[in-house]
Amino acid sequence: MEQAPCISQIAALLADPKRSAMMWALLDGASRTADELALLVGLSTSSAGAHLGRLAAGGLLRQETRGKKRFFRMAAPEVGLAVQALASASMASAETINRNLAQPLPPLPLLRASICEDHLGGELGTALYQRMLGAGWIEQSDQRLEVTSVGITRFAERGIFVPALAHRQRETVCACVECNDANPHLGGALGAGLLQLFMQLGWLRATEEASTLQVSSNGQREISKIASAA
Repeated sequence: MEQAPCISQIAALLADPKRSAMMWALLDGASRTADELALLVGLSTSSAGAHLGRLAAGGLLRQETRGKKRFFRMAAPEVGLAVQALASASMASAETINRNLAQPLPPLPLLRASICEDHLGGELGTALYQRMLGAGWIEQSDQRLEVTSVGITRFAERGIFVPALAHRQRETVCACVECNDANPHLGGALGAGLLQLFMQLGWLRATEEASTLQVSSNGQREISKIASAA
């Protein structure tokens, strides 16, 4: 039998939440400085540099020096695909644990879904927004919407690292009331990240009708589980 590839080293590198958050921030293929990545994940520059050095030494990142600045980017497209696959696996594992430990709320009924700018709108987006409020993932604070510590953990379990969204040059999260919806839904970089995740997982699919999304049977089931318990 051929020798199986050793994945334990890569798994160990990505096991640290700060390192995985920095990898997630580089999924768009851009190069970012150590200072910028440190700010995104809440580390000092020296600590972030040590983590980035390990990721580069492990072959996951490439380092470039431009003047006095060090820039980092994904070593290869396959690395980004691996990070996304692990995020999906993490989400599935978290869903199983939550299902076993918590009594879920009733599932979402069959609802219409649509794209509002670059995030999820329609009845499904509105219902999901209300569930996240009820579960304490997001909350209103001084007329602003914020992700709670519980929400940061829950989103990370699904492969969305809220601190890494701050570099998008837009609000991290907001309550969107556009697209003629009577009730708000989740907007901002977080709302866009959720829509992208749902599309990648095949839970939502584009249709011939502009802005209208088709919800797969698996997507209906899995999205119903999100924020189904606090």
